[in-house]
Amino acid sequence: MKRRFRVVGVGGTFDELHKGHRKLLEKAFEVGDLVWIGLSTDEFAKKLQKNHEVAPYESRERELRCFLEKRGLSSRARITPLEDPYGPAVTSREIEALVVSRETEPAARKINLLRRKNGLPPLEVFVIDMVPAENHVPISSTRIRWGEIDREGHLLKRMKRMMRRKS
Repeated sequence: MKRRFRVVGVGGTFDELHKGHRKLLEKAFEVGDLVWIGLSTDEFAKKLQKNHEVAPYESRERELRCFLEKRGLSSRARITPLEDPYGPAVTSREIEALVVSRETEPAARKINLLRRKNGLPPLEVFVIDMVPAENHVPISSTRIRWGEIDREGHLLKRMKRMMRRKS
């Protein structure tokens, strides 16, 4: 399949790199020759006020690089620190498209507004639906950190017991 764009952007905290993150990244590599991955800095991750601990930048970057290496995608990736919700997408003439989750779609719309203000053409936006866990609730780093699910969206035993008691 011919990729449609030379440079595609994707961003996130990528804490507890899970099935949803992988789907997002795979879509970016499907449509782009080169993928700029904005990885939230520790400072930016704190501003997001997650209700759980977030692994340090170096750990998240190492895990991301390992994922890319295993899939033979390292040569087509460029990881850059992300210090705000928009990163280079608002100023770069190179980025042609974005891949976002349904959750971060509003940020993509804002990026395109800012690009217009900067005299740049809007980016093509690909929106990926959230990946559901076994119980049909989206997989998230928060749920993984809370011990509800694993990175593949499987309910953990204690969660399964709680759900059985409720029925």
